[in-house]
Amino acid sequence: MSGFENGSTNDDVGVERLSVVRAVLLDMDGTLVDSDAAVRRSWRIWAIENGADPTAVLGIAFGIPAAETVRRTFPEWDEERAVAQTRRQLARECADVADVVATPGAHRLLTYLTERTLPWAIVTSASAELAAARLGSARIDPPLLITVDDVTIGKPDPQGYLTAARRLNVSTRDCLVVEDSPAGVAAGRAAGALTAGLKGTDADLPLTDLNQLIDLLTAARRDQR
Repeated sequence: MSGFENGSTNDDVGVERLSVVRAVLLDMDGTLVDSDAAVRRSWRIWAIENGADPTAVLGIAFGIPAAETVRRTFPEWDEERAVAQTRRQLARECADVADVVATPGAHRLLTYLTERTLPWAIVTSASAELAAARLGSARIDPPLLITVDDVTIGKPDPQGYLTAARRLNVSTRDCLVVEDSPAGVAAGRAAGALTAGLKGTDADLPLTDLNQLIDLLTAARRDQR
């Protein structure tokens, strides 16, 4: 289900709700930064090293913190081992950014938001170190970055989006959350925000890419006049 009611179409309701958006909160991996290949490589290596099923690990690794992936894969590990393995994996991911680039439309969208003084932030399940590595590779410099290091619990918990909205001095109900994973959309919805989903992810607004989001925002503001 898309979250729309009363028989309205996605376009009609989406444009109407976008017209009151006061800030845009964006996920990093898979949304602004194309790091999918790097994520698959690093977690496949980690799974094989630890005797886990790579397919199963990759099935949960997207959209949640690395520590959570480790704990879900090996719940029997003690805290010391889980922390050590998480640190080792994060170091591997930080070093693997050779093919990490901005997603299609990412730079155009961020320029659009900046030129229209529409506040935006990145809310990611990555650590601050990993976010810096991938954003640097993609040439993206956010005005506000919320990482897993800034919260006590990661996505799908809404804490990251609530924190970003608070720092921007905007209610989450006036925010658009842009995501590419079920965990991320769940976090945005739990925060009370309008959600947009890439890669077929179920959300209030389905998106083919970020260029489409620019068109929708433009239409919403044109109709508002």
